[in-house]
Amino acid sequence: MNIRPKSANNRDLRPLTDADACEFQRLRLQGLQESPSSFGSSHEEEVHKTPDQVQQHIAGSVERVFLGLFIGTEMVGMVGVGREQGLKERHIAFIRSMYVAPQARGQGAGHQLLAAALQQAWSWQGVEQVTLSVTASNEAAVRLYKAAGFMEVGRMPRALKMGPNYFDELMMVHRVARS
Repeated sequence: MNIRPKSANNRDLRPLTDADACEFQRLRLQGLQESPSSFGSSHEEEVHKTPDQVQQHIAGSVERVFLGLFIGTEMVGMVGVGREQGLKERHIAFIRSMYVAPQARGQGAGHQLLAAALQQAWSWQGVEQVTLSVTASNEAAVRLYKAAGFMEVGRMPRALKMGPNYFDELMMVHRVARS
């Protein structure tokens, strides 16, 4: 793992372990309730996951990791970063499931998580671009991703449906500047 624990203002950013499964599930469920249109999954789908299922989900591998941002023992942010495994897609990494709790917003937590995820992705030999999708109406997240160097490359109309409401998703990419 190339991400080392970092502390700033009593914040720790590190890869998640099995021991973090309960905190991960707590924050994940909070995000699914607080920002349901920001995720493809739903609270109803994930609330019944067992601790073993959550541990398997965050277990990761050499090229798939969840990072958590903690203030003390409380996880206040998370992001998943991984690498495509197909031979023709190994040059692509992806960011998934990014969420920052409301009490940590506006304090640089999103920037810190995104920078760490990009650092991890760029550390994998041969990765040339990082992709993500974001709900188009989530203006704060779109601004964050654009500020980090992501550009919009597509839009999926009506990608998510919640009751009678539809939400578009933006597909975004960040390409590495190779010298």
